[in-house]
Amino acid sequence: MNLNDLLFTGFNRRVAAVHRDSGEILWGWQAPEITGLASLLSRGSGFVSLLPDGDRLFVSISGYLYALDALTGTPLWMNEMKGFGMGVASLATMSASTSPHLLAAATATAARSGAAAASSAG
Repeated sequence: MNLNDLLFTGFNRRVAAVHRDSGEILWGWQAPEITGLASLLSRGSGFVSLLPDGDRLFVSISGYLYALDALTGTPLWMNEMKGFGMGVASLATMSASTSPHLLAAATATAARSGAAAASSAG
């Protein structure tokens, strides 16, 4: 298996590597439970931003930043990013960056989720 065989996807605090030809899930990872995160996710703020860069997969979820081994999904490090707030993250390195049109779509989805949650609560 090599990195070119992988497709990465993220939903609701979870990330998976899928074989690009067969669709087989090769590994899965879930962000650790964070105090208060469940209530934030119910309001639509649990969007997963992904940035594959070489042998690393950088993941941002609800204001937290993680680095995973791209081949295995093994967590390498985590940073709480204290003081930076929350929202849809834009990720970039010198060799890779998130696509602006994907960020725009993610922001629109998060806004719709937040509006739906607010209207059902009110």
